[in-house]
Amino acid sequence: WVPQVLSSVDEVVEVYRELCQRPGLAAACLGPDVTTQYGGKYCSLYTEWSQRDLARAENVKFCRQYLIFHDETSVVYSGPAGTSSEIKDELLSQESPSRALKAVLRKVPSKEKKEEKQFLEVWDQNCKVKSIDLTLLDKHGSVYDDDHFGCLAWTHSETHLLYVAEKKRPKAESFFQSKAPNLVSSNEDVGCPEKVDVPLKVRSPRPGAGEIWWGGCGADGVVPQGEQFVYHEDWGEALSKRSVPVLCVMDIEDSSILVLEGIPEHLSPGQAFWSPDDTGVVFVGWWSEPFHLGLQHCTNRRSALFYMDLTSGACEQLSEDNTAVWSPRLSPDHCRIVYLENDVFGPHQQCSRLRMYDWYTKQTSTVLEAVPRQISGAFPGIYCNALPGLCWAADSRRLVLDTVQRSQQDVFVVDTVTGATTSLTANAPQGSWSVLTVDRDILVARFSTPSCPHALKVAILPSAGLEAQLQWVCLQDAAPVPGISWGIHTLQPPPEQENPQYRGPDFDAILLRPSKDPAAQKHPLVVMPHGKNLSPLSPRCTPTLAGQYQPLFPFTGGPHSVFTAGWMLYPAALCRMGFAVLLVNYRGSLGFGQDSVASLPGNVGTQDVRDVQFCVEWVLQEESLDTSRVALVGGSHGGFLACHLLGQFPNTYHACVVRNPVVNIASMVAATDIPDWCLTETGLPYAPDARPDPAQWKDMLHRSPIHYIDQVRAPVLLMLGEDDRRVPPQQGLEYYRALKARGVPTRLLLYPGNGHALAGVEAEADGFMNIVLWLVKHLRC
Repeated sequence: WVPQVLSSVDEVVEVYRELCQRPGLAAACLGPDVTTQYGGKYCSLYTEWSQRDLARAENVKFCRQYLIFHDETSVVYSGPAGTSSEIKDELLSQESPSRALKAVLRKVPSKEKKEEKQFLEVWDQNCKVKSIDLTLLDKHGSVYDDDHFGCLAWTHSETHLLYVAEKKRPKAESFFQSKAPNLVSSNEDVGCPEKVDVPLKVRSPRPGAGEIWWGGCGADGVVPQGEQFVYHEDWGEALSKRSVPVLCVMDIEDSSILVLEGIPEHLSPGQAFWSPDDTGVVFVGWWSEPFHLGLQHCTNRRSALFYMDLTSGACEQLSEDNTAVWSPRLSPDHCRIVYLENDVFGPHQQCSRLRMYDWYTKQTSTVLEAVPRQISGAFPGIYCNALPGLCWAADSRRLVLDTVQRSQQDVFVVDTVTGATTSLTANAPQGSWSVLTVDRDILVARFSTPSCPHALKVAILPSAGLEAQLQWVCLQDAAPVPGISWGIHTLQPPPEQENPQYRGPDFDAILLRPSKDPAAQKHPLVVMPHGKNLSPLSPRCTPTLAGQYQPLFPFTGGPHSVFTAGWMLYPAALCRMGFAVLLVNYRGSLGFGQDSVASLPGNVGTQDVRDVQFCVEWVLQEESLDTSRVALVGGSHGGFLACHLLGQFPNTYHACVVRNPVVNIASMVAATDIPDWCLTETGLPYAPDARPDPAQWKDMLHRSPIHYIDQVRAPVLLMLGEDDRRVPPQQGLEYYRALKARGVPTRLLLYPGNGHALAGVEAEADGFMNIVLWLVKHLRC
């Protein structure tokens, strides 16, 4: 007897509609403490959530507010305050240090229905006190609201705001542009006022800090000719509108905007904040020479921490050269800056170092090194795209972060003086934990499991040495999805598949199973090797509550990422319909030590493929599953592995769905925004001026799934993003044509306006429906 899998279109639609409405928790911000007449304390908690609105085909943002009563050692009472309300058109928002003011970057459609405008607003506790039309001022291009460069930072004196925007580009004219005889182009016409030194009076909390000066734009007023079609490099996938970022400052008092000059032209600044004395800015600068490489999810790009002294105009490098740094965070006492650091090039994601710069001694120290091997009970190393925007404890000595630990994500407190680490979730339920904010030792976190969407948790951080006593309180629970059971399995590769350079690393897999049927019934199996998982590793907002919400399914890159035991829409929905789902964290995944990461480059197409196949064979032997109904679903490097498995093990798999798959590394290297990935993962050296020789082209081709195309028999559904810069759609088209030429049943879906992640609400929903119908048809469900 074959167990029932939901197969009608109406049933599939209903399952997806139900689960996609589960909201995702994106950000949190704590208000100031208020002391009651009885001596108790409470504070407000503002949270931002996202929810898919299928009718509007967009992600809807909304806020929920809560009250937390505490006695500084524990949470006495907590609960919601009022109902939820939608947040409209906010791109960035940030409360001032005293929390008396809030800055908001808002997009507003223009009345002419052309390009939308951007406004920078300031609110106090009663109303909006400032609203500046940045588009009308025309000092710069669009403000960056992404998680990579974007920031919105208050001075400590709360008089100025710092943000990042696209550099204004003078409008170019044709050589043959007609000109009215009596009209003369002015500096204003090209968006650049006359050069004049303007004092920026930053009212510093430290007496005697003086005034800060910088010059105007320095344009000569001449309209450039013949430059309409000059190519301007951008920063690749998801950053295609980011070319030349500049730091900008708004004076709150007179609503003026100034663009900071003096940053070396070869640097692209971002993630900026004010120095402790408000007389300069600290920022991360990425090298843009000799040309731009993709930055999204690439924490290996050459960059450094810089300080721009606005009094003298000097720009000083604070961190070491020839490294990749990001995510700087200033301590509450304004004495230390911590940041994350990786090696340049190599794997795009790896085990990171935690570094600390002392503002007054000018000394840099290493708080935590990369961890070679993950050892049970010990700190696993740092695997994350960013530190929490507010991560320091009130003592300015400890900080709180979350990191992947094998197939989970856990929260740790780190002593920056001794390097000691303590888990804050060791005794908590198994799943995926993310820190949203830490303020005055009040911790706010997000928790989920494969069968339960995001829940909101709060706790008070105990004093040093007592951190293990921390108790989490659930502030907003989430109902588990019925009918799903799951577990984590650890596998050791057989001796013949050990990596001779890195012997010993094992790997994990997370298995989701329908739990409503008796165990004797054999369910079809969907195998999902990961690409780059956006759920645990997505870039979070720097001290800003931003409007960037990650999709809840991992389909965007790799191979150095990981599935964690958290909420993911597609696997949960497939399991709810009657499929068992296997999520494989093969060797090379994050959270298992740097040796595991380093073991994969040079072995893609073999080591990772064999790990997945070994795991599938083990699960089919150990679990009661239908071996005649096994399918593959994967995206990016997960699609690379799915296509490899189809060709190398054609008797195992009976259907396949791939999204933006890498199918031919050799043909991808010249078209992608990450050409270094193609060589590094093949085991070849990368240099910007290098050109692969014929032997290297051959090696890349032989490690690609297209090499095994003649053995593929299972029907394949391809889903491609028309605007994908990471794995250009030509990769999928190449595979599609090769399959069609060999008579293999295949279908291709091309989604306009979608990039690598296929994260548009409409594309995501349509993709799920087509995946399910393809599996139902070809697995005979």
